[in-house]
Amino acid sequence: MISTVVWGTGNVGRLAIRAVEAHPALRLTAVIVHNPQKVGRDAGELGELDYEVGVAATDDIEAVLAARPQAVVYAASGDIRPDDALADISRAIRAGAVVVSPALYPLYDYRSAPPEFLDPVTAAVAEGGGSLFASGVDPGWGNDVLPLLLSGLGTRIDVIRCQEIFDYSTYDQPDSVRLLIGMGQPMDFEPMMLMPSIPSMVWGGQIRMMARALGVELEDIRETVERRALDTTVTTRTMGEFEGGTQGAIRFEVQGMVEGEARIVIEHVTRIHASCAPDWPTPPDGGDGAHRVIIEGRPHIEVTIEATDEGENRSAGGNATAVGRLVGAIDWLVEAEPGLYDALDVPLRPAVGKLGRKLS
Repeated sequence: MISTVVWGTGNVGRLAIRAVEAHPALRLTAVIVHNPQKVGRDAGELGELDYEVGVAATDDIEAVLAARPQAVVYAASGDIRPDDALADISRAIRAGAVVVSPALYPLYDYRSAPPEFLDPVTAAVAEGGGSLFASGVDPGWGNDVLPLLLSGLGTRIDVIRCQEIFDYSTYDQPDSVRLLIGMGQPMDFEPMMLMPSIPSMVWGGQIRMMARALGVELEDIRETVERRALDTTVTTRTMGEFEGGTQGAIRFEVQGMVEGEARIVIEHVTRIHASCAPDWPTPPDGGDGAHRVIIEGRPHIEVTIEATDEGENRSAGGNATAVGRLVGAIDWLVEAEPGLYDALDVPLRPAVGKLGRKLS
């Protein structure tokens, strides 16, 4: 079995523990944590399983990597610490590990990544013989393999639109929601995620991958942003109050321009409360979130996917599918040559050995 480490135990990491435990070809050998209060706790507890795994969490990164694990699921956030995430991932690759991670957006399409991100990773691959597959934002497959699969069903394609609709009140990361995205901030506050060029930095790689797969030449990548204020103060399930008059919803598009038209579009419609911007798209069942692919052309095709995990928590469901894609790629990557891989390189395969399998 493939010795596998989960690095980080937050919203993504706890799901990664479960995914590794469920995979018949993988064996969880270590869990790396940064919070001293988590050191020594069993992976089963941190992954919110109903049994002990027998792997105690540690903050001794050097010792874990010195054991030469075959794979690392890097689940620590890279949103506000990209340099640290890059250093951690490069360190694991130099130790010879296959690394899968959603943390480094510029490396989703490594062919277009800036040198400051690409060079440390390629040097680590050359030195240690490891690999990297970066994917997973919103939730990865919804902005690459799924729309490309559906595109093959049409006779004429005018626009490919990938849409995430999400209620951020279910997402238990207050710093990201309030500061990075700007929910609950005054309308004249400019959140980092909406600053010019930032959406293209995060989602532009997926636009480029789709264009490459479709055989079209991108002329440009453009952005549009709309914001709405809350009409009244609302109280959320996880993050308390958000005052009326502050930002309550955002809608933006990252547009791949082909022959002067927006032909490949990644769109986000996100709210902190369902009452804000009710005229914008909503999940078909009125729930917390959905991912939708719309192929405008002949025929017109729409596919909406809603995933739940941890009860009715759709934010966990989206994260769980992203994690499933990454963890499910590990055994393929271990057999592949060392290097960098993207979503077009790594096949999405059937869940061999998982049907009816119970964790015990």
